[in-house]
Amino acid sequence: MLNKIPKSGRRKIKVRRNYQYAGYLYILPWLIGLLIFQLYPFISSLYYSFTDYNMVSAPKWVGLDNYHKIFTEDPDFYQSLKVTGIYVLLAVPVKLAFALFVAMLLSAKLRAINFFRTVYYLPSILGGSVAISVLWRFLFMKEGVVNSLLARVHLGPVDWLGSPDIALYTLGLLTVWQFGSSMVLFLAGIQQIPNDLYEAGSIDGASRFSMFFRITVPMLTPIVLFNLVMQMVNAFQEFTGAFVITHGGPMKSTYLYALKLYEEAFTFFKMGYASALSWILFLIIMAVTAVIFKSSGGWVHYEDGGK
Repeated sequence: MLNKIPKSGRRKIKVRRNYQYAGYLYILPWLIGLLIFQLYPFISSLYYSFTDYNMVSAPKWVGLDNYHKIFTEDPDFYQSLKVTGIYVLLAVPVKLAFALFVAMLLSAKLRAINFFRTVYYLPSILGGSVAISVLWRFLFMKEGVVNSLLARVHLGPVDWLGSPDIALYTLGLLTVWQFGSSMVLFLAGIQQIPNDLYEAGSIDGASRFSMFFRITVPMLTPIVLFNLVMQMVNAFQEFTGAFVITHGGPMKSTYLYALKLYEEAFTFFKMGYASALSWILFLIIMAVTAVIFKSSGGWVHYEDGGK
């Protein structure tokens, strides 16, 4: 077949093939990372979830025993699921609302506005680290900075981390403080809204409050959807704060699902059991994400009119 193609055509084919091979070479590190560090652990964890595996002896196939024990014999599973559900419902909406509020403030045309945008983004870079979690614990301990400030106005002290009623809310503040990534996306979306819409609303006599809910929010709903899904996934997997600040206490009021998964895997060395827990969490996140996308048809609006 190649013999019937002119020489000039053969050269072009060879050049195209060479470019194709070069493209594969460029993405080879990513492909290796995907196979070794993502795909292989993903598939192997599914296998381990059906085994009794302690990382010392060989995995022993037990079928659905791990899942049966989780749902019927493990009260901590339901406690961690409850705490995580409350945490997600608490932290995600407040974080997105605060991020949108700050994005509205930073959309103003002021001097040195880029400096303030950078400053407000910094918590998202630092907030997930162990060091910031340790700092958060010192801020909200009984003799911490927050209680010292409250004492000056004759309020407190408040047992922020020692009271089962408010410890989870204190932990949620750390997540809300990391609003920078959502704020940047909201800010980019606000800057893309045509100014003509606001001018038309102003001519019609609409207030700023009315234009916010009738123009700004509907135009930002695709970004709201993206931020909602991403922050929901992150909140379900939250671990650092609960591990460093409260260790799941007091009275397991901050015993998040990821913390339980960690303890089962690396404290009790029940790797098969932990793998089953991880797959349950994966299915929960997938189910919640599916519900969000299913409902988005009624509240997400796109410029082309599609949903």
